[in-house]
Amino acid sequence: MEQRYNDFGSFLHRIFPFKVQKISVNAGFTCPNRDGTKGLGGCTYCNNQTFNPGYCRTEKSVSEQLDEGIRFFARKYPTMKYLAYFQAYTNTYGELEALKRKYEEAITFPNVAGLIIGTRPDCMPDELADYLVELSRRTFLLVEYGLESMLDRTLERINRGHTVAEAEDTVRRTAARGIYTGAHIILGLPGESREDILHHAAALSALPLTTLKLHQLQLIRQTQMAKEYANHPEQFRLYTAEEYIELVTDLMEQLPPAFVMDRFVSQSPKEWLIAPDWGLKNYEFTTKLNRRLAERNTWQGRYWGIFPKTA
Repeated sequence: MEQRYNDFGSFLHRIFPFKVQKISVNAGFTCPNRDGTKGLGGCTYCNNQTFNPGYCRTEKSVSEQLDEGIRFFARKYPTMKYLAYFQAYTNTYGELEALKRKYEEAITFPNVAGLIIGTRPDCMPDELADYLVELSRRTFLLVEYGLESMLDRTLERINRGHTVAEAEDTVRRTAARGIYTGAHIILGLPGESREDILHHAAALSALPLTTLKLHQLQLIRQTQMAKEYANHPEQFRLYTAEEYIELVTDLMEQLPPAFVMDRFVSQSPKEWLIAPDWGLKNYEFTTKLNRRLAERNTWQGRYWGIFPKTA
């Protein structure tokens, strides 16, 4: 099938002469939105227990988690290399030397070819960014920022603890240092219309991003948002898989062709998920999305630079 968007696998293939696989690592970080620095309780949608594979436990070292994760894949793909993915919570939130030790432990582990560091845009001090420049000269490095929305009213509603302006500044500062820079956006947050979501495309397109990860809103047990949904379900717009595919297609048409589309959906464990439950694996969703792009004869960047007015 004809490729109609700039996919993450092809991006990695251009960089590495071998196959690579992400291995999630829980390095025991917390979040300024949980420990009282910015707030308490975290973002209203967040339950980090949905993010991690079973081997990601903070009582295990970075090396132990990598070893267990790699052994799982190595049985089937003995020549594969790996990207250590610091995913849970805020992976740049800590004392600089402690952060360095964790990152260096990961990149020196056998068959690890690079790092992906997930974090918040308000947790990238200049001294850490300077170190990451040096690190990126030695190994593959992608810093992925959870932006979640490009509307301040939404960020306030979900208790995010930072502004759009802060996010934009951090993305620009990181990319200006020559570091691969990614963003993560949630589609379907409460209070956001289709027009609001397409506004995200305009705002994101103005940023020097390497990668973009899209996720549908998922309502997760034991979160503040789950309580809000139980009390006021009328405030939420939960998309069907088909509706979400149309939304993603509309959004991608507005994005620069150079943006690497990392992911389109998230899969939370069924025992934690309230809604929506589409019953689709990531590859099944991607197949449906590719089919719809072909049916509409459209592609990423088709209308780049021509944005609808925000309602």
